[in-house]
Amino acid sequence: MAREVISTGNELASKAAIDAGARFFGGYPITPSSEVMHVASDLLPKVGGKFIQMEDEIAGISVALGASMSGVKAYTATSGPGISLKSEQIGLGFIAEVPLVIINVMRGGPSTGLPTRVSQADIGQAQYPTHGDYASITLCAGSLAECYTQTVRAFNLAEKYMTPVFVLLDETIGHMHGKAILPDLEEVEKSIVNRAEFTGDPKDYKPYDAKMNEPAVLNPFFKGYRYHVTGLHHGVTGFPTEDAEQCEFNIERLVGKVNTVAAENDGLDDLPDYEEYMLDDAEVCLIAYGSIGLGAYEAVQKLRAEGIKAGMFRPITLWPSPAKKIKEIGERFKDKIFITELNMGQYSREIERIIKRNDFTTLLKANGRPIAPAEMVEKVKGMM
Repeated sequence: MAREVISTGNELASKAAIDAGARFFGGYPITPSSEVMHVASDLLPKVGGKFIQMEDEIAGISVALGASMSGVKAYTATSGPGISLKSEQIGLGFIAEVPLVIINVMRGGPSTGLPTRVSQADIGQAQYPTHGDYASITLCAGSLAECYTQTVRAFNLAEKYMTPVFVLLDETIGHMHGKAILPDLEEVEKSIVNRAEFTGDPKDYKPYDAKMNEPAVLNPFFKGYRYHVTGLHHGVTGFPTEDAEQCEFNIERLVGKVNTVAAENDGLDDLPDYEEYMLDDAEVCLIAYGSIGLGAYEAVQKLRAEGIKAGMFRPITLWPSPAKKIKEIGERFKDKIFITELNMGQYSREIERIIKRNDFTTLLKANGRPIAPAEMVEKVKGMM
């Protein structure tokens, strides 16, 4: 049976991590994500897990990566300035192919910005959180329930693709307190994905001897399988190499195991990468994500009540973006697309890239204040 709980988004994300099998948290408190850490400190010891508050954000992700290398599902949580500090170690996670879930509760930036205000300005940062070539997986929760379900999904994707995975909340949804309907715990446990392990002769173990578009197979440390972990380009056993052919293959595989797979399958798994709301007969399409999607629901209902057939498209997987569906929307709605974001148009540029035009209407805010449904309604009415 489904579970009904009263909680906040931050608390639900941390509870989801533990239900997904996480047994280690390493991090450092920062507004507005600190409650994720607080819940981890309370619940992890009760299930035999380990919690540690480090001296800063860099150390927090470092110990989480180390825990993951030992075979333990691990996570960390922060906000935009913390992601900036974690950037180098995020890159290590990408190139060494270490699964890790990173929860980012977004606030206004850049720099210290607006610590207690809402923002969606880390969308671009989530796509490219560090230097170099790679492909990021980024999920964005649009409700209290999704703070839970998308965190569970993030762990499954991290283990399947052997990579860091981002879960984006924002200050509004992270601190929102209300009722959420969660899947039954048995259902969650049945859905759990664990990383592949090599079980043959240790002499034959080559963790990075993976085919194109496939992830590495990194056995947990301390189980008798020896290999090298480095941030340098590496050969099949993990030791550094500058071989041009090997280095090119490595990068193409790192990008391909996410982007190529997503493009071929129209998604990374059998769960939806987006939500459609009243789009079947819609004449205008509102595009929103995260907490702003909650306001867009109401805006669609208000517009319908006034005789305007509106519908909403809400991306859940932001990176890699659900490009096929966005392209369909572009072809169907022509100049009747309305995009609203709590930034200066970071996802609007992705939509423009996909549909190859910019004749849509936008409503953007970067002052730390939310966008009211009434503001959306007035903007859409001006398009008709």
